[in-house]
Amino acid sequence: MEEIDTRQSLKLALWRSLFEFAVPYKRDLIFLGVMMVFVAAIDAVQPFLTGWAVDNIAIARRLDRLTPFVLVYGALMACQAIAIRLFIGAGGRIEMGMNYSIRAAAFKKLQALTFSYFDKTSAGWITARLTSDVGRLADIITWGLIDMIWGASMMLISAILMLATDWRLALFALSAFPLLVLASVFFERGILERSREVRKHNSKLTAAFSENIRGVKAVKALVAEERQGVAFRRLSETMRRASTRQARLSALYLPLVVFLGYIGMSLSLWQGGVRVLGGTATIGLLTAFIFSAARFFDPATDLARVIADVQYAQASAERVVGLIETEPAIVDGPAARALGESLAASGERRRLRGGIAFEGVGFSYDGRREVLSDFSLVVEPGRTVALVGETGSGKSTIVNLACRFYEPTRGRILVDGVDYRELPLSLLHGNLGYVLQQPYLFSGTVRDNIRYGRLDAGQEEIEAAAKAARAHEFIVGSGGSRGLEGGYDAQVGEGGLLLSTGQKQLISLSRAILADPAILVLDEATSSVDTETERLVQEAIATLLAGRTSFVVAHRLSTIVEADLILVLKDGRVVERGVHEELIAEGGYYRRLYSAQFVRDEERSLFGDAPNGEEEEESA
Repeated sequence: MEEIDTRQSLKLALWRSLFEFAVPYKRDLIFLGVMMVFVAAIDAVQPFLTGWAVDNIAIARRLDRLTPFVLVYGALMACQAIAIRLFIGAGGRIEMGMNYSIRAAAFKKLQALTFSYFDKTSAGWITARLTSDVGRLADIITWGLIDMIWGASMMLISAILMLATDWRLALFALSAFPLLVLASVFFERGILERSREVRKHNSKLTAAFSENIRGVKAVKALVAEERQGVAFRRLSETMRRASTRQARLSALYLPLVVFLGYIGMSLSLWQGGVRVLGGTATIGLLTAFIFSAARFFDPATDLARVIADVQYAQASAERVVGLIETEPAIVDGPAARALGESLAASGERRRLRGGIAFEGVGFSYDGRREVLSDFSLVVEPGRTVALVGETGSGKSTIVNLACRFYEPTRGRILVDGVDYRELPLSLLHGNLGYVLQQPYLFSGTVRDNIRYGRLDAGQEEIEAAAKAARAHEFIVGSGGSRGLEGGYDAQVGEGGLLLSTGQKQLISLSRAILADPAILVLDEATSSVDTETERLVQEAIATLLAGRTSFVVAHRLSTIVEADLILVLKDGRVVERGVHEELIAEGGYYRRLYSAQFVRDEERSLFGDAPNGEEEEESA
């Protein structure tokens, strides 16, 4: 994703796609254009007004003309000031509106993208796209557009006035313009290439920031501050060198534009001076052309800066548009889309029965090595299937396929007897509950986090779900124990950092109970909590599993002895299957795992629980 073709020049189609986000502000854009042309016209006329005043007031000694001239000139300046105030307001509305529209489109796309995208893309990269890149683009498009309209109008009107006044002198004043065009073309490719390099390194730097902030506990625990600092300084130094190369090129380009402007002024002064001395031109005309030539190249300098900024921002544009135009790996087909639209129109919340069947399923993450091979399984509605195996055996792959976070590369998966590709994703995921090993809570209150399971739930339903999940007691307090300050209105902090892991898990289970899913996935739901909290979690899980099709991924085998079916996985294949008693009787891999854990559990009951952090490390 970071590799960009630096051989390509300015992409007009890319910028057109970004300008589509300005369409809702079409009136402001039109108004902005009119105001900029008006301001540019006044700027272009001013030198010729000054020249007229020199000839007809100063040299002619006609002081009676001074007052009308000052009034006209003042009126023009007042009109220009009003126009500037109006276009700044319009520009601000466009910039903020485009900021909102682009970010909303990018965020909406992120919600639609599948797990495979996030597996390959760092959170820091995405954050950089939605913050600095989007802000840069909105700024360039809005204020760059203002400068370009003003600059182009100013140069065109100035050229027309000079040519109409004295075309010979105008040719001298404008003679440096072709050189300006050639210089712009020459510098364009180099500026664009270096700008892309800067943005690429900026993305890596942002990703490093994000990862270090999220992993600060691991960095501190491993005393890795110095090592992380060295790595970050290396990235920063690479970014500094790339930015310096880009700045050096821009530092050559902009002074060159200024130098070419002075060439035009010098030629005007030389030729105009000769003609004044020869009596074929007036001092007022010479004054008008000198100032007009200067004003002609002033916007050229601004245009050069805008072009450089656009080149620099094109790398950002490529990444933002690339994100917005990324197609999800999993999408609804025509039939599923039609069914989804029908359900949405009717407002019906259709509940699945929850029967799931895997038929000869194979899956590969990279298209080369299969992590699941010829997997077949029939799960009747309301049954619980436990998945056991070492890390990398395929447990998470099975539940991710069942949830349609990924799709099989071979075979098919049926839900209620229908290939789940024919069902809308909204229907499948609306019937799905997923409880993670490390539960995630959103910033806000306890009430908001439980209600996330069903947004239209009332307070009574929220409390009923919390009671069923054994969370109500720690929220409001009971039996002399203090609850959370604020109860259901207590803030949980970012990611739930103000709560313990066990409390977060109970709230996560409350959320799942409130959602009332037909299909439930429990991924190591008890592995990161202490023994006392584990008892509460187990009670909540028993309530949650009742009447639902469930997949339970567990390292603690004592939590799955009541499962209707236990699958023991190794290298993507099922090596044992059956209920707990059958697998114990077989005396195979499952029995060895269970016996080893039973000994550890006995030791823990005799010598006491390990501290919470140690237990979490062990389960991790």
